[in-house]
Amino acid sequence: MDQEHEQEQESIGQVNIAEEVIATIACLSATEVKGVAGMSGGISGGIAEVLGKKNLSKGVKVELKHNMIYLHLNLIVDYGIAIPEIAWEIQDKVKNMVETMTAMKVATVDIHVQAVKFPDGEIKEV
Repeated sequence: MDQEHEQEQESIGQVNIAEEVIATIACLSATEVKGVAGMSGGISGGIAEVLGKKNLSKGVKVELKHNMIYLHLNLIVDYGIAIPEIAWEIQDKVKNMVETMTAMKVATVDIHVQAVKFPDGEIKEV
């Protein structure tokens, strides 16, 4: 692109992406990783709340500072999964998907494992 066309594109306007949209992208990316049992709304009353499809974005906290995205994901993982390995995979996948879909930079993806889901369906806090 020539410089004149670049300046013309920049002056058209700006795009604002709601934090909930970023949170939804992060949630959907994280839950695609094998070993993620679901998103957690946090610990309330001593029990990790498993979020349904409509509330997925509540398992993510999004902070926007200086044109950078800071993400905090609350997860429930399947029993027997190596937590450090799954956390790295989630961080990679979420970072790549959010950056691709929003054209914004992700500074951090913090993983908070709230609970473990056992084969019998029981969920226990960590």
